[in-house]
Amino acid sequence: PLVGPVPGVRNYWSACAVMAGFSQGGGVGLMLAQWMVEGETERDTFAMDCARFGDWITPGYTRPKVIENYQKRFSVSYPNEELPAARPFRRTPMYDVFDGMGAVWGHQYGLEVVNYFAEDGEPRFETPSFRRSNAFEATAREVAAVRGAVGINEVHNFGKYLVTGPGARAWLDRVMAGRIPKPGRLSLTPMLSHKGRLIGDFTVSCLNEQTFQLTASYGAQAFHMRWFEMNEAEGVRVENISDRLTGFQIAGPKAREVLAACTRDDISDMRFMDLRHVTVGMADCLVQRVSYTGDLGYEIYCDPMAQRALWSTLWEAGQAHGMRPFGMRAMMSLRLDRFFGSWGAEFCPDYTPAETGMDRFIAWGKETDFIGRAAAEAERETGPSRRLLNFEVEAGDADVVAYEPVWLDGEVVGFCTSGGYSHHLGKSIAYGFVPVDRITDDLEVEIEILGQMHKARRLVEPLFDPEGARMRG
Repeated sequence: PLVGPVPGVRNYWSACAVMAGFSQGGGVGLMLAQWMVEGETERDTFAMDCARFGDWITPGYTRPKVIENYQKRFSVSYPNEELPAARPFRRTPMYDVFDGMGAVWGHQYGLEVVNYFAEDGEPRFETPSFRRSNAFEATAREVAAVRGAVGINEVHNFGKYLVTGPGARAWLDRVMAGRIPKPGRLSLTPMLSHKGRLIGDFTVSCLNEQTFQLTASYGAQAFHMRWFEMNEAEGVRVENISDRLTGFQIAGPKAREVLAACTRDDISDMRFMDLRHVTVGMADCLVQRVSYTGDLGYEIYCDPMAQRALWSTLWEAGQAHGMRPFGMRAMMSLRLDRFFGSWGAEFCPDYTPAETGMDRFIAWGKETDFIGRAAAEAERETGPSRRLLNFEVEAGDADVVAYEPVWLDGEVVGFCTSGGYSHHLGKSIAYGFVPVDRITDDLEVEIEILGQMHKARRLVEPLFDPEGARMRG
């Protein structure tokens, strides 16, 4: 279905393409009515939201995808399944380079994204499965490279927005719940709905007092731009620059040495959450010292026309330090080591900051009446009824994906939001909601995976670099 306010068109609503109209019409009607009257729905409805598609959609793309969808309508869907119709379509300048290195491709919002790299003799296809797939060994290699030396991957699949104008800081202070940084610094902040629910998880970069760059989920571009437009203000311009800015991230204990070898600029004094303009090789870049891997790392942004030259510079310098490319399978394993949540899993409009731990990024002391403040403060007073916890699971050959039941004393008390296998720690990790009145530091539960019960114990702090010394050092 295509339901909700149409991005880019003021006060224009859609409720069409409901395939099973009689059975689904009631839910669609309720959702649309809530959206119109109250400004948001009672639960996350992104699966029906017309904002899940972007303006890159064409009739030529739509036709084969619709056929594929109809053919697979009653087929089993696997968590690692990649559907082939209308692909590849949107590609960056690095596509042929990575394809030649054995890339096994996934896609996000129509964009080709490397899932992992197969070596000689390994299949260039990940077998759909509810269990650990044939990507397991390749992912382990890439994780080991990042944790032991340095890895490199693209930052093309981040949503990026440029906010400019004399009113930019004041506007961001109202739209974002967190602290807006000073020039040369970054901050992490949730974006809330009026009812205090999570509708965004952003990195805010202050280039100067009238220029900010926002980074978030690539697949939420139209969703976020629609919200920005609904809350527009004079003296502020917001542009979606997701495909006008690309580059790489390098991460691992050798990342600083690689970057230093690629520039005449002194980057030795760059602190965690610093940003600056740096010439890397021949490319003028925006470099941010931050990494979703939870390790020492840098995000290096450049013009797409300079990306191949930037790649050559970083790759050549990285060989002396054991650099390897890594994909999204490794990224999602690495984030488990530091308990980093993921948009669409731990963070979505079904959840609140206090439930997920995102309340630690809210700037409670700022004077601005940011959107969702009243609801967030009310929840802060009463406390949430459930909290997101981290667990080590005694798993077999299958890890938590999402929505597995969490059992305690013979009853279901919660559910998992995501999980996976930490290749660095050699442990199966799960994230899940548990009622606050059942939480203890030594909590032990059972998580049901594929119909089998598995013991799980709560982890109070990350097992890798719990103090963040490597990430911040």
